[in-house]
Amino acid sequence: MATEAKPAAPTEDPVKLAEFEARCDRGETIEPKDWMPEKYRRQLTRMMSQHAHSEVVGMLPEGNWITRAPNLRRKMCLIAKVQDEGGHGLYIYCGTETLGTDRAELIDQYLYGTAKYSSIFNYPTLTWADIGVIGWLVDGAAIVNQTMLAHASYGPYARAMIRICKEENFHKRQGYELCATLARGTPAQKAMVQDAVNRWWWPSLMMFGPHDTNSPHSADLLRWKVKQKSNDDLRQRFVNLTVPQAQAIGLTLPDPDLKLDQATGDWKFGEIDWSEFNAVIAGNGPMNRERIAARRKAHEEGAWVREAAAAYAAKHQPAAGQAA
Repeated sequence: MATEAKPAAPTEDPVKLAEFEARCDRGETIEPKDWMPEKYRRQLTRMMSQHAHSEVVGMLPEGNWITRAPNLRRKMCLIAKVQDEGGHGLYIYCGTETLGTDRAELIDQYLYGTAKYSSIFNYPTLTWADIGVIGWLVDGAAIVNQTMLAHASYGPYARAMIRICKEENFHKRQGYELCATLARGTPAQKAMVQDAVNRWWWPSLMMFGPHDTNSPHSADLLRWKVKQKSNDDLRQRFVNLTVPQAQAIGLTLPDPDLKLDQATGDWKFGEIDWSEFNAVIAGNGPMNRERIAARRKAHEEGAWVREAAAAYAAKHQPAAGQAA
């Protein structure tokens, strides 16, 4: 039985492609109306939509603790942080729409299709200390990555990162302060935060993605200046920043191979369990099914709000046109 042939990939105009890559090499900003290769558009759509999905799913692990925060100050900080994460997702969805894909399609892809989000959000938050460690380690890793994205070649993405990085920096400070408070608290509190660090350290390192040699998209993204640093370079920077922070508050990182290389100044660390990473990415992490189920439920139960907003906009559109 003959199989249907796949359509050939579009051939780019070599002159336009050379001009585009020269612009990227010069560090120029690419805007939505500028010519761009289809592969650049696809790669950005994939990368930005996954980032937006991650921000929205990232509200779930912490949102579960809003009602259980130990005091009003912590509750207010956590509410503000969860609201920020939702806003980050909206910023990036808006940026992705400038590439020609509607956000409704992107959301359907991740709720009912194959689109992915960051593996880190498929781990459970077992104790209050997890909230602090997420702020310190997870948001700390995000800042290392997103600071580089603030210089990305695609203008809407880079500009969104400027505001997002400011807010993520607040999230990291909030989480680190929470961890420091627990670390100098009772023995039980210090044990609780140390346990949280032990569980979140390795997943935080996985956030930067696979080794450069195993990353199928990194070469294009680096060539087109969407990414400024490789996965491994960013991971190393995160480790170098985090080890002294852990030492300052008396916590240890769960890696017996962690040691300072005096020649380079880098903290060398052990090998990541990539089998765990691949399992989580494939949908078999501790909370994959629960996270997607929660997002689907919220999306479906909120359908009436979207329908009402669309009806209201349609009702008032003629009046708005006449007024103009």
